[in-house]
Amino acid sequence: MTGETTVEVHADVLCPWCYIGHRRLRAAVSNEVEDARPAIRWRAYELAPQLGRIPGETAAEQMSAGSWWGATATARIARIRELGAAEGLELNLHRARPVSSFDAHRLVKLAAFSGRADEVMEALFHGYHSEGLNIADHADLERIGVRAGLSSDDIRSMLAGDTLTAEVSSDERLGQRRGVTSVPSLVVGNRPPVSGVLSVEDLRRLMGSGPARE
Repeated sequence: MTGETTVEVHADVLCPWCYIGHRRLRAAVSNEVEDARPAIRWRAYELAPQLGRIPGETAAEQMSAGSWWGATATARIARIRELGAAEGLELNLHRARPVSSFDAHRLVKLAAFSGRADEVMEALFHGYHSEGLNIADHADLERIGVRAGLSSDDIRSMLAGDTLTAEVSSDERLGQRRGVTSVPSLVVGNRPPVSGVLSVEDLRRLMGSGPARE
């Protein structure tokens, strides 16, 4: 790998595969000296932009609906939990309740200014998938952000207005132009998007061969 390579990750906090992919990506760059690590840039992608702030059914309940996985849901949920556990994750799909992730993406954008976007993504993933927090609730977002090292005042100021909404929307338009239809999707250098749920070894090969991005 080279420190000049940029890896852009189109992801959504609601997606358990994105949490798994995030842990694998972390592992893929962990053995690199800091100056040689590729730059990771998180790109916002809303899986369910129609959702509001009030939690409803759990992720497991939604996955079990006839229009989604139906009779195969139990096995598929168990498989997701198994793969998560292999990465040290507790994926509680019976606690996680899908809501709007737009403000969570704004929090990641805020964190990027202080170089803590990855830490905030980890905290958001953990809060939603493991603890069952409401990532559309501003109080929960503040707790998550502070836990990841952000200023409470900065978080409150951002959430109180429309700061960084344009940046989130810009990411989503970029994803559309790139043809991103599922998450996580990785863009290495100027290459087309690829699945972000790769093995650690495949991720290292992918990043090691990617060209630098201006």
